[in-house]
Amino acid sequence: MNKRDFPRVHFYDQDFVDVYDRSWAWIADYWTTGDSSRGFPKEKFFQAPEDKLIRQMDQVFASFFLVYSNRIFPASNGLDTLYALQDSEGAIRSAYDISTGKPVLTKENPEGLGLPLFAWAEYNLYHKTGNKKRIKDVMPVLQRHFAWIERTFKRPNGLYAVPVSATGMENSPRGSAVYHADFNAAMAANALYMSAMGDILNDKDIGFQYKRAYFSLKTRINSMMWDAEDSFYYDLDAGERQVKVKTLGGYWPLLAEIPNEDRAERMIAHLLDPGLFGTEHPFPTLAADSADYDKRGMGFRGSVLPPFTFMVIKGLEKYNHWELARECSIRHLYYILDSMHAAAEKERDHRPIVWEAYQPQNEGKAVWPEKSGWPRQQHLAYAGLSTIALMIENIVGLSISLPRKTVDWIIPNLEIMGIENMSLKRNMVTILSNKSGRGWEIHMESEKLYYFTINVLGKKKKTLPIPSGKCSMLIDKL
Repeated sequence: MNKRDFPRVHFYDQDFVDVYDRSWAWIADYWTTGDSSRGFPKEKFFQAPEDKLIRQMDQVFASFFLVYSNRIFPASNGLDTLYALQDSEGAIRSAYDISTGKPVLTKENPEGLGLPLFAWAEYNLYHKTGNKKRIKDVMPVLQRHFAWIERTFKRPNGLYAVPVSATGMENSPRGSAVYHADFNAAMAANALYMSAMGDILNDKDIGFQYKRAYFSLKTRINSMMWDAEDSFYYDLDAGERQVKVKTLGGYWPLLAEIPNEDRAERMIAHLLDPGLFGTEHPFPTLAADSADYDKRGMGFRGSVLPPFTFMVIKGLEKYNHWELARECSIRHLYYILDSMHAAAEKERDHRPIVWEAYQPQNEGKAVWPEKSGWPRQQHLAYAGLSTIALMIENIVGLSISLPRKTVDWIIPNLEIMGIENMSLKRNMVTILSNKSGRGWEIHMESEKLYYFTINVLGKKKKTLPIPSGKCSMLIDKL
């Protein structure tokens, strides 16, 4: 096995494999460094060549797919760059100018607040790299950032009042909303993952502190933002009245494990309704029955954006909706591919293009004439979530945890697919399924022992220790 290559995916649709391979080739051009005299570390971080800003959302979400590069590309350098720019108050702003190192602040968002997702990203990095020392190193940064958000934006009712742009959906039609369901749920998820990292460090104080913050926020979101009749989490206005606009932000509570099973099932039903979030290209940032919905996208009034689709799919996983998560991932990637091929036909050099945002009911990029340069083309910080992370985790169906030495493979239907030459720290692993004369067979190759759980069609589930070397198993014999 070649240790200096990216993992290879195998899938019955070669177009999926091609866009996965292309993504790694494109990403090779997306690296830069900042001026160390401006507070930037010397290491290269992931960055579009034409972009003059380092953005919090880009770096958080890029870490979810860069971690699969077999350490060819560093997954955490962008996060470390943002941590190095943290100020004495604990603030890490949503964007910084690379030439000056100064935060980019606006009238709408004077504190430069972004969605608090660092703990989610770090928890994921830990399970993909097994680096416990990193958790110890970054925890003080994350604690200061958490405390800054609490001091600055937490109100006496226990909820956070933030500008709408801090939700990552700047022109989302939120009416008179002051307390946004998505930001508050993201803050709850932040506390949940901070607590989990405290447990990883065997630090009972950290574990307890953030668990308490999580349950406090969870209780308030459930009691104040949930509408039982509509089965949805709504934003609140200044008087704590629900603002009845269904945005995709109402699904952050799934990621934060806030609804109980019954509420989650009712929310998930909306994802299947074409009149709400179950459009041909899932999932629009605004429900299709909203008066402000626009099938052209118009920014966050219906556009489909990979990071928000990724968030919903990870939320579905929390409630074991693996088949729906996979089906929606496949539909999402088909729309990306169709839009890519259509764009290539128009380009003189037939160059395929992936976009920052897509239309929910047609192929092609989303539209927002009021904002020049939107959606950004080849915006791989977002596109890589779909073409790499969802491809490995939901379409092929692999879930990896290095600290636990486990690989889970959830196969909703038997197909020729798998992954080859994937690095699990210092262990190269290959897992492939195909049909032989003896029936459906899974071939595995590994340099070290690990534990493999296979779940076929929700009917057969088995965990086996996989020894070093080559081996195979027949699914019929499980």
